[in-house]
Amino acid sequence: MLSSIAAVLVALVVASIQRIPQAPEDAGETPAVFRRYAGQVVKLQVVEGSSGSRAVTGTGFYVSAEGHVMTNYHVVSDMVYRPAEYRAELLGGSDSVVPVRVIAVDVVRDLAVLATGFRPPGWFELAPVTPAQGQRLYSLGHPGDLGIAIVEGTYNGRLPHTLYPRIHFTGSLNPGMSGGPTLTLGGMVVGVNVSTAGNQQSFLVPVDGAAALLERAKRDPEAAPESLLADVARQLLSYQDQYLGRLFTDSIETVRLGPWLAPTRPAAFFNCWGDAERDEERPYRLIHHSCATDEDVFLTSNQSSGVAEIEHDLLHGNRLNRFRFHALYTREFTGLPRDWEMNADGDEESGPYRCRVDNVRNGRITGKTIFCARGYRRLPGLYDVVFRVAVIGRPRDGLISTLSLSGVSFENARSVVRRFIEGIAWSE
Repeated sequence: MLSSIAAVLVALVVASIQRIPQAPEDAGETPAVFRRYAGQVVKLQVVEGSSGSRAVTGTGFYVSAEGHVMTNYHVVSDMVYRPAEYRAELLGGSDSVVPVRVIAVDVVRDLAVLATGFRPPGWFELAPVTPAQGQRLYSLGHPGDLGIAIVEGTYNGRLPHTLYPRIHFTGSLNPGMSGGPTLTLGGMVVGVNVSTAGNQQSFLVPVDGAAALLERAKRDPEAAPESLLADVARQLLSYQDQYLGRLFTDSIETVRLGPWLAPTRPAAFFNCWGDAERDEERPYRLIHHSCATDEDVFLTSNQSSGVAEIEHDLLHGNRLNRFRFHALYTREFTGLPRDWEMNADGDEESGPYRCRVDNVRNGRITGKTIFCARGYRRLPGLYDVVFRVAVIGRPRDGLISTLSLSGVSFENARSVVRRFIEGIAWSE
């Protein structure tokens, strides 16, 4: 009896297993996207000429019947900065190598267009597209030497407070996928892979910037390699004109630090933080407040631009007499060269900092200042600037404020510094 019951149960289980529908081969959307569009995505490498060694690898994708390839500027920046020392190659099937040329760049959006001289069998049309929040997207690229990969994620809109447009893509982009496309199911390019913050937080350059750069590359005569760097300088000068003009204008937002009001969050694309150091063994108290832009403009692996930062340090020498506090305050103020590692010779991309010490008066505020600037060696007219002011007038309280700007014109730096000083006032 038991054996017959067992036989019936086994038969029922077998029948139920046989009724489970088998998934067809190549089921789902992701394999379909990969099959349709992977052939239009290419691997790029930048090679250092004297050694023949790879310096950078990345991804690009065909965007025209003439063989134009879109990628990130940071993938090919070495060619722009040192065209005689580096070359770029497209790696095709069967280990074929196709030399490519950089013909147009948008350094602020981190985009570049390459000419290949190759007529691709397929390419992506760049056109405006507005995905719905949460829409599934598919990113293609070449991570390392692993071959082409596809990453699923979702569209989470454009970042609300940024210096330049970025799309938030919740997918795990990997090194080497920079410059690849992120697509809808129908093959519309939404953006160009640019960076990742890990934990499913990745970022894309919106397609409208890529479409505008491609149009310029097709319309304008091909630039000589050495002239691309001059174009980078022009773009940066124009860009910093736009965002620096908005800093510390109209109604200045302030933070109260002891007896002073100090400027904070000069524009929506700044993030601010604050903290207080409470070391009982130290004879003074320090309150720190800072605001900075979270993004920068990539120039080379050794240099970035478009960064602005504010720092305020309130020192209260509650257990120091006025002479010891003055010594402490002076040491903190004059430590600017040490804090910013201002070596005497500069570096490969920038000259040495030149500094000037001065006194200022703004209404009832009197201060000691240091203004330091260094020029970019390859991009004339652009500077990194660090400015520090120490407010004078209290025996055991002091406010030291520091403003740093990168990739700015000297005239704009002076204007922003003046507005920065005007934002410091007594709160009493």
